[in-house]
Amino acid sequence: MVNLKINHIPVSVPEGSTILDAARLAHVEIPTLCYLKDVACVGSCRMCLVEATGARGLVAACVYPVAEGMEVLTNTPKCRKSRKLSLELLLSKHKKKCLSCERNQTCELQRLSIEYNADEDRFEGESVIHPLDDSNPCVVRDNDKCINCMRCVAACKKQHVGAIGPIGRGFNVRVGSAGGVELKDSSCVGCGQCVVACPVGALTVKSNIHEVQAALDDPSKKVVFFTAPSVRATLGEAFGLPVGTNVEGKMVAAIRRLGDCEVFNMDVTADLTIMEEAAELLSRIQTGGVLPMFTSCCPGWVRFVEQTHPEMIPHLSTCKSPQEMFGGVLKTYYCEKHGIDPKDLFVVSVIPCSAKKFECKRPEMKGEVDVALTTRELAHMIKTAGIRFIDLPDEAFDDPFATCSGGGTIFGATGGVMEAALRVAAKTLDGDFKVVDFPEVRGATPIKEATYCVAGRTVRVAVASGLENAETVIRSIQSGEKQYDFVEIMACPGGCVNGGGQPSLPDSVRNNVALREERAKALYSSDKANGLRRSSESPVIDKIYGEYFGAPNSHRAHEVLHTHYKADPRI
Repeated sequence: MVNLKINHIPVSVPEGSTILDAARLAHVEIPTLCYLKDVACVGSCRMCLVEATGARGLVAACVYPVAEGMEVLTNTPKCRKSRKLSLELLLSKHKKKCLSCERNQTCELQRLSIEYNADEDRFEGESVIHPLDDSNPCVVRDNDKCINCMRCVAACKKQHVGAIGPIGRGFNVRVGSAGGVELKDSSCVGCGQCVVACPVGALTVKSNIHEVQAALDDPSKKVVFFTAPSVRATLGEAFGLPVGTNVEGKMVAAIRRLGDCEVFNMDVTADLTIMEEAAELLSRIQTGGVLPMFTSCCPGWVRFVEQTHPEMIPHLSTCKSPQEMFGGVLKTYYCEKHGIDPKDLFVVSVIPCSAKKFECKRPEMKGEVDVALTTRELAHMIKTAGIRFIDLPDEAFDDPFATCSGGGTIFGATGGVMEAALRVAAKTLDGDFKVVDFPEVRGATPIKEATYCVAGRTVRVAVASGLENAETVIRSIQSGEKQYDFVEIMACPGGCVNGGGQPSLPDSVRNNVALREERAKALYSSDKANGLRRSSESPVIDKIYGEYFGAPNSHRAHEVLHTHYKADPRI
């Protein structure tokens, strides 16, 4: 351990720690722009400069190592003057269209400029106008707002995608794709981790709010919403509630107040996905099919396979994601049962994910979901409608798609799909199998492995989140180093709870709070409180199969609930 003082406060930290690490333990906040925990640490923004004994001049706290007996001062006149100057230089070439910017009031540059009373017009920078790149179905890039912190580049590299990087040198450096191609022609998989990393409004998820509002205002349209499992655990953050607060009831109430619509629970088709996926896995095991079988409910992961490992496509489950299964169920079973022409039904999914916007436009999905809204977009609509979210009563989802199992709920956390599938598969193989909790596949560990013995069969599984870890798993399988039967992959680190469409939180929260773990806790708590733990126990699932699909993996189920994938799709 190394002993030092931060603003005269004694603190002990492990050898190799940075001043920024030590400041956290001393409960001292040092401002940053280019630093993001677990993603980027380059010391380029110069916002975290501090005074430290033994150093010549100011040093960057995010990269400068601590030393025994060091004394650090973080709020001296010299530090404050330097930070203000850095902000004013950044503002000199930043497009200051704050009122119309999606990140207004959640922008890190804006927040720090206010705190340090920065003069946005002190320096007149050279005016360089870059074209807006809105070619991608998921992500929009506005380089006129970029501050070249390179957090997005680090996030994309960490995802093993590398769709963006620095182009040019010196003053003319900017972020773009190799060869100057538009984002739609790059290797982008739409995961949105670059958007999560961006401290300003240079990267945003493409908005579809106007389409949803138009449908709500159209009397000829019947509008239905359904919400993904993780949204209930994150939406409250947009309204100042603590991270990990379950706001399911208020979320349903808020959506109802947006206009005439029904609100359904996507956990239902998470259960449906498990029924189909578990049946497919057991069929592959029993008939010598392609193993390991990969989950296919994450569109960012599916696109990654299609673009970088097309040889692994046969390993993907043919099941659609819960979003697309719900679209298929609504445009067939639901419409037939209620005498609705499918073209008059406007289907809106509320999701934590930017890649879902790409997924619902895939021709293989037949346009069954009209619009995918992110958690951020839903929060924006609620605020714009003047709905006082905190004061809303708790309301229940609409029938017939209200009741779900706990297995459907935990889909939003890494390992949740695997655990839900194991609950059903194990019970199917061994009717006396009573275990419903599989803690080995839970948690934020990047790659988790487990082996289970069920009815005399050995089932080997793996769970990975983050595409960097997905690449590791693929290589270990291809080399023969690892043998699995079933593998769950989520593109976003931590799973959907950390998706590209989740609420924008300040760096002070992202760098100091275990977001993925806290959000996941809300889902596992809901699962534990649910009297139905297995997807196969849901009466709604029984009704859907009894009235329409017959049985998992039936001919009709394959027509509506399954799909196919191909190498390197372009939309």
